[in-house]
Amino acid sequence: MGMQSIADYSQHYELKTRWKDIDSFGHVNNAVFLTYIEDARIMYFKRWNVTEKKRSLIVASIKIDYLRQIVHPSDLIVGQKISRIGNSSFDIQSAIFLNNDSKPAANSVVSCVCFDYQQNKSVPVYDEIKADFQLDQ
Repeated sequence: MGMQSIADYSQHYELKTRWKDIDSFGHVNNAVFLTYIEDARIMYFKRWNVTEKKRSLIVASIKIDYLRQIVHPSDLIVGQKISRIGNSSFDIQSAIFLNNDSKPAANSVVSCVCFDYQQNKSVPVYDEIKADFQLDQ
């Protein structure tokens, strides 16, 4: 997870923190970071048309490194890119940036599996994902 600048990511998703995101210590709760990454990942789902049972994705693994606190209110940008392609799985590398800040507050890698729920089995990585991977190299 060596990406350290928003310019290192081909896809950008902007959002704002919400009052309900903060915990009793006054900063964004660590579990909410995963929600921000999930919200950004939905952008890919729509882009790849993976919104049905026959053509879907399963999250197999998530790794996140918390680097800095986020307070409310804050404007955020989640940078994303496809960092690995396998036969039926791939990785999305993400970083959460405070708007106008050059260093990430968190880095993440999410491993996904292309999945057909009707057949209840994994399927080869979709061509649209492979195309985005080529763009990110």
